[in-house]
Amino acid sequence: MKKWTKNQAREWYSKQPWLVGCNFLPSTAINQLEMFQSETFDPDTLKREIGWAKELGFNTLRVYLHDLLWEDNSTSLCRCINDFLDICNQNKIRPILVLFDDCHRDNPAIGAQPLPVAGVHNSGWKQSPGKKMVDAVNQDVATRKEINHLKDFVQGVMDYFSEDDRILMWDIYNEPGQFGKGENSLKLLKLVWKWAHETRPSQPLTSCLDGSVGKKIIALNLKNSDVISFHIYEGNKIESTIKKYLKLDRPIFCTEYMARELGSTFQYSLPIFKKYFIPCYSWGLVAGKSQTHFNWASILNLKKFLEEKKFVSPGDPIPEPKIWFHDILRVDGSAYDEAEVKFIKSIIVEK
Repeated sequence: MKKWTKNQAREWYSKQPWLVGCNFLPSTAINQLEMFQSETFDPDTLKREIGWAKELGFNTLRVYLHDLLWEDNSTSLCRCINDFLDICNQNKIRPILVLFDDCHRDNPAIGAQPLPVAGVHNSGWKQSPGKKMVDAVNQDVATRKEINHLKDFVQGVMDYFSEDDRILMWDIYNEPGQFGKGENSLKLLKLVWKWAHETRPSQPLTSCLDGSVGKKIIALNLKNSDVISFHIYEGNKIESTIKKYLKLDRPIFCTEYMARELGSTFQYSLPIFKKYFIPCYSWGLVAGKSQTHFNWASILNLKKFLEEKKFVSPGDPIPEPKIWFHDILRVDGSAYDEAEVKFIKSIIVEK
Protein backbone atom coordinates (compact mmCIF):
# COMPACT_ATOMS: atom_id res chain seq x y z
CA MET A 1 0.00 0.00 0.00
CA LYS A 2 1.33 3.44 -0.90
CA LYS A 3 -0.56 6.71 -0.65
CA TRP A 4 -3.72 6.73 1.43
CA THR A 5 -7.00 7.18 -0.40
CA LYS A 6 -9.01 10.32 0.31
CA ASN A 7 -11.42 8.23 2.36
CA GLN A 8 -8.60 6.79 4.48
CA ALA A 9 -7.21 10.26 5.10
CA ARG A 10 -10.61 11.70 6.00
CA GLU A 11 -11.41 8.79 8.29
CA TRP A 12 -8.13 9.25 10.18
CA TYR A 13 -8.66 13.01 10.40
CA SER A 14 -12.22 12.65 11.69
CA LYS A 15 -10.81 11.03 14.84
CA GLN A 16 -8.50 13.95 15.66
CA PRO A 17 -9.27 16.93 17.91
CA TRP A 18 -8.43 20.43 16.73
CA LEU A 19 -4.65 20.08 16.65
CA VAL A 20 -2.79 23.15 17.88
CA GLY A 21 0.90 23.24 18.68
CA CYS A 22 4.31 24.51 17.67
CA ASN A 23 7.57 23.58 16.04
CA PHE A 24 9.57 22.59 19.08
CA LEU A 25 13.24 22.68 20.03
CA PRO A 26 14.25 22.77 23.71
CA SER A 27 15.93 26.00 24.79
CA THR A 28 19.15 24.12 25.60
CA ALA A 29 19.61 22.82 22.02
CA ILE A 30 20.79 24.91 19.08
CA ASN A 31 19.66 22.35 16.53
CA GLN A 32 18.12 18.92 16.03
CA LEU A 33 21.51 17.21 16.47
CA GLU A 34 22.01 18.71 19.90
CA MET A 35 18.44 17.85 20.84
CA PHE A 36 18.77 14.11 20.15
CA GLN A 37 22.47 13.29 20.63
CA SER A 38 22.80 11.12 23.72
CA GLU A 39 25.51 13.40 25.14
CA THR A 40 23.27 16.47 25.03
CA PHE A 41 19.79 14.93 25.25
CA ASP A 42 18.15 16.91 28.05
CA PRO A 43 15.07 15.19 29.54
CA ASP A 44 14.75 17.68 32.40
CA THR A 45 14.37 20.61 30.01
CA LEU A 46 12.06 18.56 27.79
CA LYS A 47 9.80 17.72 30.72
CA ARG A 48 9.66 21.34 31.84
CA GLU A 49 9.11 22.95 28.44
CA ILE A 50 6.74 20.34 27.02
CA GLY A 51 4.81 20.83 30.26
CA TRP A 52 4.59 24.52 29.40
CA ALA A 53 3.26 23.58 25.96
CA LYS A 54 0.53 21.56 27.63
CA GLU A 55 -0.34 24.49 29.91
CA LEU A 56 -0.89 26.63 26.81
CA GLY A 57 -3.37 24.02 25.59
CA PHE A 58 -1.11 22.55 22.88
CA ASN A 59 -1.82 18.92 22.00
CA THR A 60 0.82 18.44 19.30
CA LEU A 61 4.39 19.46 18.39
CA ARG A 62 6.52 19.28 15.26
CA VAL A 63 10.07 18.07 15.84
CA TYR A 64 13.06 17.48 13.56
CA LEU A 65 15.38 14.47 13.46
CA HIS A 66 18.71 14.23 11.59
CA ASP A 67 20.14 11.47 9.41
CA LEU A 68 23.60 11.69 11.05
CA LEU A 69 22.10 10.67 14.37
CA TRP A 70 21.05 7.35 12.84
CA GLU A 71 24.44 6.80 11.22
CA ASP A 72 26.27 7.61 14.46
CA ASN A 73 24.20 5.43 16.79
CA SER A 74 20.77 4.24 15.70
CA THR A 75 20.09 2.52 19.02
CA SER A 76 20.80 5.69 20.97
CA LEU A 77 18.65 7.76 18.62
CA CYS A 78 15.66 5.43 18.99
CA ARG A 79 16.09 5.44 22.76
CA CYS A 80 16.12 9.26 22.85
CA ILE A 81 13.10 9.47 20.54
CA ASN A 82 11.28 6.96 22.73
CA ASP A 83 12.05 9.00 25.87
CA PHE A 84 10.88 12.16 24.09
CA LEU A 85 7.66 10.43 23.04
CA ASP A 86 7.09 9.27 26.61
CA ILE A 87 7.36 12.86 27.84
CA CYS A 88 4.95 14.01 25.13
CA ASN A 89 2.53 11.21 25.96
CA GLN A 90 2.56 12.14 29.64
CA ASN A 91 1.41 15.59 28.54
CA LYS A 92 -1.19 14.26 26.03
CA ILE A 93 0.82 15.66 23.12
CA ARG A 94 1.34 13.79 19.84
CA PRO A 95 4.19 15.07 17.67
CA ILE A 96 4.93 15.17 13.97
CA LEU A 97 8.45 13.87 13.28
CA VAL A 98 10.43 15.49 10.43
CA LEU A 99 13.14 13.46 8.68
CA PHE A 100 15.01 15.73 6.22
CA ASP A 101 15.39 19.51 5.92
CA ASP A 102 16.89 21.83 3.29
CA CYS A 103 16.92 24.96 5.48
CA HIS A 104 19.72 26.99 7.07
CA ARG A 105 23.33 25.86 7.62
CA ASP A 106 25.14 23.28 5.52
CA ASN A 107 27.91 20.89 6.61
CA PRO A 108 26.23 19.11 9.54
CA ALA A 109 28.48 17.09 11.82
CA ILE A 110 28.03 14.86 14.86
CA GLY A 111 29.59 16.03 18.11
CA ALA A 112 29.82 19.38 19.86
CA GLN A 113 27.55 21.90 18.15
CA PRO A 114 28.35 25.60 17.67
CA LEU A 115 27.54 28.26 20.23
CA PRO A 116 24.68 30.59 19.28
CA VAL A 117 25.73 33.72 17.40
CA ALA A 118 24.28 36.53 19.50
CA GLY A 119 21.10 37.96 18.02
CA VAL A 120 20.99 35.75 14.90
CA HIS A 121 17.95 33.66 13.97
CA ASN A 122 18.73 29.92 13.91
CA SER A 123 22.48 30.50 13.67
CA GLY A 124 23.32 26.85 14.37
CA TRP A 125 20.49 24.95 12.67
CA LYS A 126 21.81 22.24 10.32
CA GLN A 127 20.42 20.92 7.04
CA SER A 128 19.78 17.20 6.69
CA PRO A 129 21.46 15.64 4.81
CA GLY A 130 23.02 18.91 3.59
CA LYS A 131 23.79 20.55 0.25
CA LYS A 132 26.80 18.37 -0.54
CA MET A 133 24.74 15.18 -0.32
CA VAL A 134 21.74 16.69 -2.11
CA ASP A 135 24.01 17.70 -5.00
CA ALA A 136 25.71 14.30 -5.05
CA VAL A 137 22.36 12.51 -5.33
CA ASN A 138 21.22 14.98 -7.99
CA GLN A 139 24.38 14.43 -10.04
CA ASP A 140 24.31 10.64 -9.57
CA VAL A 141 27.71 10.65 -7.88
CA ALA A 142 26.57 9.66 -4.38
CA THR A 143 28.11 6.35 -3.34
CA ARG A 144 26.06 3.24 -2.66
CA LYS A 145 27.12 3.54 0.98
CA GLU A 146 25.84 7.13 1.17
CA ILE A 147 22.51 6.24 -0.44
CA ASN A 148 22.10 3.21 1.79
CA HIS A 149 22.76 5.35 4.85
CA LEU A 150 19.93 7.72 3.90
CA LYS A 151 17.63 4.82 3.08
CA ASP A 152 18.48 3.07 6.35
CA PHE A 153 17.69 6.24 8.28
CA VAL A 154 14.27 6.71 6.66
CA GLN A 155 13.20 3.10 6.80
CA GLY A 156 14.92 2.27 10.08
CA VAL A 157 13.36 5.01 12.18
CA MET A 158 9.97 4.67 10.47
CA ASP A 159 9.90 0.91 10.90
CA TYR A 160 10.89 1.18 14.57
CA PHE A 161 7.97 3.52 15.31
CA SER A 162 5.60 2.47 12.51
CA GLU A 163 2.81 1.33 14.83
CA ASP A 164 3.43 3.82 17.61
CA ASP A 165 0.25 5.73 18.50
CA ARG A 166 2.33 8.38 20.27
CA ILE A 167 3.37 9.72 16.84
CA LEU A 168 0.77 11.74 14.96
CA MET A 169 2.40 11.94 11.53
CA TRP A 170 5.67 11.83 9.55
CA ASP A 171 6.85 14.91 7.65
CA ILE A 172 9.38 13.25 5.35
CA TYR A 173 11.19 16.36 4.03
CA ASN A 174 10.92 19.95 5.24
CA GLU A 175 10.88 22.59 2.50
CA PRO A 176 12.81 20.68 -0.19
CA GLY A 177 14.48 23.08 -2.60
CA GLN A 178 15.03 25.86 -0.08
CA PHE A 179 18.28 27.79 0.42
CA GLY A 180 19.17 27.82 -3.25
CA LYS A 181 18.80 24.10 -3.95
CA GLY A 182 15.69 24.34 -6.12
CA GLU A 183 15.01 21.29 -8.25
CA ASN A 184 18.41 19.82 -7.23
CA SER A 185 16.53 18.29 -4.29
CA LEU A 186 14.06 16.48 -6.56
CA LYS A 187 16.00 13.22 -6.97
CA LEU A 188 16.52 12.81 -3.22
CA LEU A 189 12.88 13.70 -2.55
CA LYS A 190 11.77 10.99 -5.01
CA LEU A 191 13.93 8.46 -3.18
CA VAL A 192 12.61 9.51 0.23
CA TRP A 193 9.01 9.11 -0.94
CA LYS A 194 9.88 5.67 -2.39
CA TRP A 195 11.55 4.54 0.85
CA ALA A 196 8.69 5.87 2.99
CA HIS A 197 6.05 4.13 0.90
CA GLU A 198 8.00 0.86 1.00
CA THR A 199 7.92 1.05 4.80
CA ARG A 200 4.35 2.43 4.90
CA PRO A 201 3.97 3.27 8.60
CA SER A 202 0.51 3.37 10.14
CA GLN A 203 0.73 7.14 10.56
CA PRO A 204 0.11 9.52 7.62
CA LEU A 205 2.92 10.97 5.50
CA THR A 206 3.34 14.53 4.23
CA SER A 207 5.78 17.07 2.81
CA CYS A 208 4.76 20.69 2.42
CA LEU A 209 3.51 22.46 -0.70
CA ASP A 210 3.82 26.16 0.18
CA GLY A 211 7.32 26.38 1.65
CA SER A 212 8.92 24.00 -0.84
CA VAL A 213 10.68 25.40 -3.92
CA GLY A 214 10.26 24.21 -7.51
CA LYS A 215 7.17 23.22 -9.50
CA LYS A 216 8.25 19.57 -9.86
CA ILE A 217 9.01 19.30 -6.14
CA ILE A 218 5.64 20.74 -5.15
CA ALA A 219 3.85 18.51 -7.66
CA LEU A 220 5.64 15.44 -6.28
CA ASN A 221 4.64 16.31 -2.71
CA LEU A 222 1.05 16.87 -3.80
CA LYS A 223 1.02 13.52 -5.62
CA ASN A 224 2.36 11.53 -2.65
CA SER A 225 1.13 13.20 0.56
CA ASP A 226 -1.60 11.44 2.55
CA VAL A 227 -2.53 14.79 4.08
CA ILE A 228 -1.71 18.19 2.61
CA SER A 229 0.64 20.46 4.54
CA PHE A 230 1.73 24.03 3.91
CA HIS A 231 3.67 26.88 5.50
CA ILE A 232 2.43 30.46 5.68
CA TYR A 233 3.88 33.38 7.61
CA GLU A 234 2.05 36.32 6.00
CA GLY A 235 -1.15 36.92 7.93
CA ASN A 236 -3.14 38.25 4.98
CA LYS A 237 -2.54 35.06 2.96
CA ILE A 238 -3.70 32.50 5.53
CA GLU A 239 -7.40 32.30 4.68
CA SER A 240 -6.94 32.31 0.91
CA THR A 241 -4.33 29.54 1.21
CA ILE A 242 -6.69 27.42 3.32
CA LYS A 243 -9.51 27.86 0.79
CA LYS A 244 -7.17 26.88 -2.05
CA TYR A 245 -6.15 23.60 -0.42
CA LEU A 246 -9.61 22.68 0.85
CA LYS A 247 -10.51 22.08 -2.81
CA LEU A 248 -8.14 19.09 -2.81
CA ASP A 249 -10.60 17.21 -0.56
CA ARG A 250 -7.93 15.93 1.84
CA PRO A 251 -7.09 16.99 5.41
CA ILE A 252 -4.81 20.04 5.40
CA PHE A 253 -2.24 21.04 8.02
CA CYS A 254 -0.44 24.33 8.45
CA THR A 255 2.86 23.00 9.79
CA GLU A 256 4.55 26.42 10.05
CA TYR A 257 3.12 29.88 10.71
CA MET A 258 3.36 32.88 13.07
CA ALA A 259 5.67 35.80 12.53
CA ARG A 260 4.53 38.84 14.46
CA GLU A 261 6.25 41.30 12.12
CA LEU A 262 4.42 39.77 9.14
CA GLY A 263 0.97 39.98 10.71
CA SER A 264 0.39 36.28 11.44
CA THR A 265 0.03 36.81 15.18
CA PHE A 266 -1.83 34.32 17.33
CA GLN A 267 -4.71 36.77 17.78
CA TYR A 268 -5.04 37.08 14.01
CA SER A 269 -4.26 33.53 12.88
CA LEU A 270 -5.82 31.17 15.42
CA PRO A 271 -9.44 32.31 14.85
CA ILE A 272 -8.99 31.58 11.12
CA PHE A 273 -7.52 28.14 11.73
CA LYS A 274 -10.27 27.36 14.23
CA LYS A 275 -12.98 28.53 11.85
CA TYR A 276 -11.87 25.94 9.26
CA PHE A 277 -10.71 23.34 11.84
CA ILE A 278 -7.15 23.42 10.45
CA PRO A 279 -4.29 21.93 12.52
CA CYS A 280 -1.66 24.63 13.01
CA TYR A 281 1.92 24.75 14.26
CA SER A 282 3.53 28.08 15.12
CA TRP A 283 7.31 28.31 15.08
CA GLY A 284 9.04 28.01 18.43
CA LEU A 285 8.05 27.82 22.06
CA VAL A 286 10.89 28.97 24.33
CA ALA A 287 13.40 31.61 23.21
CA GLY A 288 16.64 29.68 23.72
CA LYS A 289 19.80 28.82 21.83
CA SER A 290 18.07 28.83 18.43
CA GLN A 291 17.10 32.51 18.96
CA THR A 292 14.13 32.33 16.61
CA HIS A 293 12.60 35.26 18.45
CA PHE A 294 14.93 37.30 16.19
CA ASN A 295 13.67 37.75 12.63
CA TRP A 296 15.00 36.19 9.43
CA ALA A 297 16.78 39.42 8.49
CA SER A 298 19.14 38.92 11.42
CA ILE A 299 20.74 36.05 9.44
CA LEU A 300 22.40 38.73 7.33
CA ASN A 301 24.54 39.54 10.38
CA LEU A 302 25.85 35.98 10.72
CA LYS A 303 29.15 36.34 8.85
CA LYS A 304 29.94 39.69 10.47
CA PHE A 305 29.10 38.47 13.99
CA LEU A 306 31.11 35.28 13.49
CA GLU A 307 34.15 37.36 12.55
CA GLU A 308 33.61 39.49 15.64
CA LYS A 309 33.09 36.34 17.75
CA LYS A 310 29.75 37.54 19.11
CA PHE A 311 28.70 34.28 20.71
CA VAL A 312 26.32 33.50 23.55
CA SER A 313 28.37 31.41 25.98
CA PRO A 314 26.77 28.88 28.35
CA GLY A 315 25.15 30.72 31.22
CA ASP A 316 24.94 34.03 29.36
CA PRO A 317 21.47 35.56 29.04
CA ILE A 318 19.83 35.14 25.64
CA PRO A 319 19.52 38.59 24.00
CA GLU A 320 16.04 39.86 23.17
CA PRO A 321 14.77 41.97 20.27
CA LYS A 322 12.15 44.59 21.03
CA ILE A 323 9.55 42.75 18.93
CA TRP A 324 9.76 38.97 18.96
CA PHE A 325 9.48 37.23 15.59
CA HIS A 326 8.65 33.68 16.78
CA ASP A 327 8.58 31.98 20.23
CA ILE A 328 6.23 32.55 23.14
CA LEU A 329 8.11 32.10 26.43
CA ARG A 330 11.45 32.95 28.00
CA VAL A 331 13.68 30.26 29.51
CA ASP A 332 12.19 30.96 32.95
CA GLY A 333 8.69 30.31 31.62
CA SER A 334 7.58 33.94 31.64
CA ALA A 335 5.63 35.14 28.62
CA TYR A 336 6.85 37.57 26.00
CA ASP A 337 3.27 38.86 25.97
CA GLU A 338 0.89 37.87 28.79
CA ALA A 339 -2.17 38.92 26.79
CA GLU A 340 -1.05 36.68 23.95
CA VAL A 341 -0.68 33.66 26.24
CA LYS A 342 -4.09 34.31 27.77
CA PHE A 343 -5.59 34.46 24.28
CA ILE A 344 -3.94 31.18 23.17
CA LYS A 345 -5.27 29.35 26.21
CA SER A 346 -8.77 30.78 25.86
CA ILE A 347 -9.28 30.08 22.13
CA ILE A 348 -8.07 26.47 22.40
CA VAL A 349 -10.47 25.56 25.20
CA GLU A 350 -13.35 27.68 23.87
CA LYS A 351 -16.14 25.54 22.46
